[in-house]
Amino acid sequence: MARAWPPRRRRLPPLPLLLLLPLLLVAALPGGKGQQRNGAPDGDGLTYVSEYFSQSAQRLSFYSWYGNAKLFRFRVPEDTVLLRWLLQASRGSGPACGRTQVTIHFRYGAPPVINPRGTQFPANMSLPGSYSQTLPLAGMLQNATFLNLTSPAAGDWFVLAHLPEATGKIEVKGFSTPCAYTFQPDMFVLRVLEVSSLEPDVPSWQTISRPAWPLHTKVFVPEYSTTLKVELRGCTANMSVACALRLTLGSATLPQSFQKVLNCTGEAFPCSLLLASPPWEKWLRITVESLSGPSASVSFQVVASFTACKPGGASTFLAFYQSLNRSQAVPPAAGGSPNATWPAGADASALGNTCVRSQPIVREDLDVVSVMFRVLGEPGVPVRPQVPTLLLLNLNSGADSGGTLVLGLRLNKTASIPGNVTVLACLSAASPVLNPNATGDCRTAFSRGYPLNVSASSTEAVLSIPFPETDNWFLSLQLLCPKDGGECAKALVMVTAFLSPCFEDCGVYGQCSFLRRHGYVYAGCSCKAGWSGWGCTDGSKAQSVGAQTLAALLLTLSNLLFLPALAVALYGYHLVEASVYLFTMFFSTFYHACDQPGVAVLCIMDYDTLQFCDFLGSVVSIWVTILCMAQLKKMPKYILGVLGTLCIAMSLQLDRRGVWNMMGPCLFALVIMISVWVYRGVKRRHCYPPCWKRWAFFLFPGISLAAIALAVYAFMETNENYYYTHSLWHVLVASSVAFLLPPGDRPKRLWAWSRKLLCGYQICKNDREELYAVT
Repeated sequence: MARAWPPRRRRLPPLPLLLLLPLLLVAALPGGKGQQRNGAPDGDGLTYVSEYFSQSAQRLSFYSWYGNAKLFRFRVPEDTVLLRWLLQASRGSGPACGRTQVTIHFRYGAPPVINPRGTQFPANMSLPGSYSQTLPLAGMLQNATFLNLTSPAAGDWFVLAHLPEATGKIEVKGFSTPCAYTFQPDMFVLRVLEVSSLEPDVPSWQTISRPAWPLHTKVFVPEYSTTLKVELRGCTANMSVACALRLTLGSATLPQSFQKVLNCTGEAFPCSLLLASPPWEKWLRITVESLSGPSASVSFQVVASFTACKPGGASTFLAFYQSLNRSQAVPPAAGGSPNATWPAGADASALGNTCVRSQPIVREDLDVVSVMFRVLGEPGVPVRPQVPTLLLLNLNSGADSGGTLVLGLRLNKTASIPGNVTVLACLSAASPVLNPNATGDCRTAFSRGYPLNVSASSTEAVLSIPFPETDNWFLSLQLLCPKDGGECAKALVMVTAFLSPCFEDCGVYGQCSFLRRHGYVYAGCSCKAGWSGWGCTDGSKAQSVGAQTLAALLLTLSNLLFLPALAVALYGYHLVEASVYLFTMFFSTFYHACDQPGVAVLCIMDYDTLQFCDFLGSVVSIWVTILCMAQLKKMPKYILGVLGTLCIAMSLQLDRRGVWNMMGPCLFALVIMISVWVYRGVKRRHCYPPCWKRWAFFLFPGISLAAIALAVYAFMETNENYYYTHSLWHVLVASSVAFLLPPGDRPKRLWAWSRKLLCGYQICKNDREELYAVT
């Protein structure tokens, strides 16, 4: 059986590879090649089903921030015993395609947290690991490899692919054709149908007929389970060989697997494996393999037993609800607070013989990948030394793993707390840490949590986790009393927990951007002004405020070089061209003042409007300058000027970054100018323009400046030197316009215009008078 998730059109692997994949899956079945077919039961009654999941190929980009990496999400079904990824990468065959490599990252439960540039992460940020491997693209146009994982964890798996770090060169669209690098992962799973389940404290007889056919079973872990004990007993073999078994608990994850493995041999039976803090409300995979020999049949009993934990504080939520109703119905006394609090006796009675105290907490969804957790009850969470206080942070919706989880603790320091008191905290996923004092490193059955602590000397602690795993998260708090035996009954801790898209909204020098892949939304920071890092907090290569101010002044004040071109245009009575130059100078100045990445920013209107006007003015300036050099008659010149401006505006609206938006009008205007010049030269039998001084002192310098400006714009600009090269582009273009404008036709007497108008008015008046006199 094969299916694709999500359903969409995709590029399939080559046909020989597709024909080979079922054979590879069959070969990976227990018992070796040919002993199991898809959908057929084996000798122990197990039925294996293979499934195929694929997503469309994505074009890769060179890495500069997290948005350049391509993310793929796969869902591994329950009871999967074998997971195999087919990783395919390809590149184009053009001259721009060189040797490179594709870096691929894998992580279970959330997108991988990567750092290809080696930047610094924010303080107090704990990094979840990820598994990575590289796929080279050297002499071959495509390459493929496999990644196998036995007994993978069921749920969301994320694959992230990207190219090496970007060079920083600004590519002008149309001047060069970038190489196309693509990547496509395909996932093949082999799962078992109708896996048997164990009942707690009920022995179950099992038989392994052949060592190649292991036992796959599972048990459900209820809530508030402190320990799980899986015991193998009564092992017998059908031959005169020692009974030997391997017991494996849990599923495999990447980059690190916390599966528990125990070998039971000889007289070790009954053989048991004890798990502390197993994952709550989940099915736990149990795998038993025979080590007794190639033809030995082994029979044994499997028993799973739990130690339950009686939660305290279960009735406090009802007490809080009742107190809340009372606070709304009865006005508070003088000096009292209208906010409801926990009853004094409820907290003490909730302890009793319990081993954990539950603190109610409310999840409030604010926006996309934005959640606030509010603690109910007192202003602070009461923490005691006898039992830990447990808070549940529900991040199990499937849409919460694309943000950053932030946890803040603040000790409410009062006179009743000794100076050397400490509150230990553990934040863990799937299962809580029920004894923070004993574990130290916040270790649970299959994971390692994140430790924190607050004390009288350090009353605040902050922890941030990027891309938290999709699961229920638990915060365990316990009071550590001083060894001198001082009074230590209770402490209040202010807990702040929330999920935000980006760490501190990427700060001043970053922008938080939402990214989407097949309906899954996650966020990343795009840094500027030389800042880098996960939250744009790494300022090792950042620009100083002085450098930012200098860059802003260069990009804005360099537009003042249009003033000489404006003066030349007015002197030659090219009034239309002068108005276009004034428009370009104004909007280019304020567009670059608004386009600054740092703190020296000034936006007089919407950024998109300023950008459009800057691009429009730049291209129209070139268009009207070349038409003016052609020295057409007024009517054709004005018609071409207006039609060209309208066409340029339309093309810029379609694609503002395309090089042909500039080159198209330039080439068309050059064709018109050269045609007119050739026609006049042939007609006059003389070179046009006829004066050699015009060529030597104006046309050649202007053309040279324009060519240098074009080369700087197309081939020299990078992210590091943009402020200088683009300012040079402004200077060269404005200077070339001042050289290329032709001399205009100066009117003989400007004041004669008013006399002509006045005279015309007098003639009309006299004619009317004469007509009136005749009548």
